[in-house]
Amino acid sequence: MFKKSIRNKLIVLLLLITILPFGTSIIITYYHTKEAFKDLVVQENSNLLYQGKINLENYLNDLNGLTLSLYNNPDFINFMRSPDKEDNYLTIGIVKNVLQSILYAEDNIKRVEIYFAEDERSITASKRSTVVFSSRINNSVFENSYRRAQLSPFNMYLDGTQAHKGKNTLYLHRVLTNVPSEKVLAFITVEIASERILELSENLYNKETEEFFILSSTGELVYSSDVEVFAKHEQGEQKWIDAVMKSNVDHGTMEWENDEFQGVMMYDRTQASVGGWVIVKRVPYTTLYENAFAVTKINIMFGVVGLCLVIMATLFVSFKITSPIRVLMRNIQQVEEGNMKVQFPSLGTDEIGILGYRFKQMMEKINQLINREYKLEIENKTNQLKVLQSQLNPHFLYNALQSIGTVALKNNVPQIYTLVTHLSKIMRYGMNMDEDMVPLKKEINYMKAFLLLQKERFGDHLEYELDVEDEAMNVLVPKMILQPIIENYFKHGFDIREGVGKLKVVGKIEESTLLLTIRDNGVGVTDARLREIYRYFEEGNTLKDEERTNIGLKNVYVRLQLYYDGAASMRLENDAAGGFKVRLKLPIGAGGERDESDHH
Repeated sequence: MFKKSIRNKLIVLLLLITILPFGTSIIITYYHTKEAFKDLVVQENSNLLYQGKINLENYLNDLNGLTLSLYNNPDFINFMRSPDKEDNYLTIGIVKNVLQSILYAEDNIKRVEIYFAEDERSITASKRSTVVFSSRINNSVFENSYRRAQLSPFNMYLDGTQAHKGKNTLYLHRVLTNVPSEKVLAFITVEIASERILELSENLYNKETEEFFILSSTGELVYSSDVEVFAKHEQGEQKWIDAVMKSNVDHGTMEWENDEFQGVMMYDRTQASVGGWVIVKRVPYTTLYENAFAVTKINIMFGVVGLCLVIMATLFVSFKITSPIRVLMRNIQQVEEGNMKVQFPSLGTDEIGILGYRFKQMMEKINQLINREYKLEIENKTNQLKVLQSQLNPHFLYNALQSIGTVALKNNVPQIYTLVTHLSKIMRYGMNMDEDMVPLKKEINYMKAFLLLQKERFGDHLEYELDVEDEAMNVLVPKMILQPIIENYFKHGFDIREGVGKLKVVGKIEESTLLLTIRDNGVGVTDARLREIYRYFEEGNTLKDEERTNIGLKNVYVRLQLYYDGAASMRLENDAAGGFKVRLKLPIGAGGERDESDHH
């Protein structure tokens, strides 16, 4: 019932064409907005990260520049070349001034130390004490850092691994060489408080929603906004650090999803001359898409309101359109049940209202035809039939013909007897109303009787030939299909022939089809006349004031279409050898079984 209801189909259709585009629009807008906000956030954070990197580089360059400034002091360089030979008051003053100038150059510098590897002596200056000259037998604390500084192409190593070990301290180690040779004169170590680094880092991320890290050039954590991440790093569980460090580019973005973090990581690497640190910022998806979620919620809220209005409008329109249709359907059903006088109020002035008005007009006209014309026509036909029956009694006619034949034999006139016998057969066959379908053999015998009467009439001026296969004789065919065609020849072609009138009937079976061909030697018809005849077959009777011709052919054509449900064909054409030809193609077995049973 759902599939047949226009109302349900209309409701579903209207809902689909509103919900689908609207829902698709929301989904597309959400994903587009989400990606747009994501790109915007990533770009903004990348720019912020880049600016933070520049600030960090500038700060570290300033610190690095303090250690490089030692090369600008020739007296200090000479001291480092021979630290054990010049131990006078003037030399000690130069060394103190150099160390203290570095110590007080920046507020966060806590201590400066110069270590002479060959002599295992060190000079230390801090803000808590004066310059101290001492001997150091064991230098294992910075030995590894000194080695890294020697391996660096910049003769410098920046150690920030102590920042997370409770010291909040960075160490800048530099190798001082005897330029231009590569001989190591000493190592200088600058101890720096990490407050400035922390201050620069805190401006680069949102503590509530984002994470920020600084990694050394070897992947060690220098700074972490999350204490738990540092603890896991100590246990070797931070795979994202390996992914960042293995990147072949100095800056970029990377999406990361695991149990610990789902979001986007942005990173940027400082110059190798200042340690090659990597600053990393992690932004979770929830933060990236927060604005997109807000916009989508607003869209969905307005969408739900709009959708409710659309659904209400859809239901209203559907019921408004289909209610008159349902009224019309109920009245049509009453007509099917026999109520021909249906009445219903106006359905409106639109197309459906006009349809209902036309339906009422049509029913009124049908009632008029039934009451005034059809019933009168039936009564007239019944009266005409009664008159004909009263005028002509077939049984009486057969007895009269038989009496005439008997008298002809008594008077030795067998020709009259033969003609009366043929006429009796023709009338008996034609007036027998119990048969609709007959074997072709009966039709041929009837046609023979008709042709014998014509032969008696025209004598040697008529020749006919019947060539019908034996197996075709038992095929059932509609009654009276050959005689009207032959009679048409005597009406229209026989009188205007040249020479002897010739008629030939051929019947055969090909591929479950009975083929009957009736050929004469008349003058044929023109192409225009053929088209007119075919049009007459299709359209109906000619006008009343025209000569009504080809009625017999029309009768045969119509009955063939009815009996065989359009599967049979009747073709009229001029014969190539001269004359006119009618070809009938009748499917064997189609339409005959019912009529044969009716005959019995």
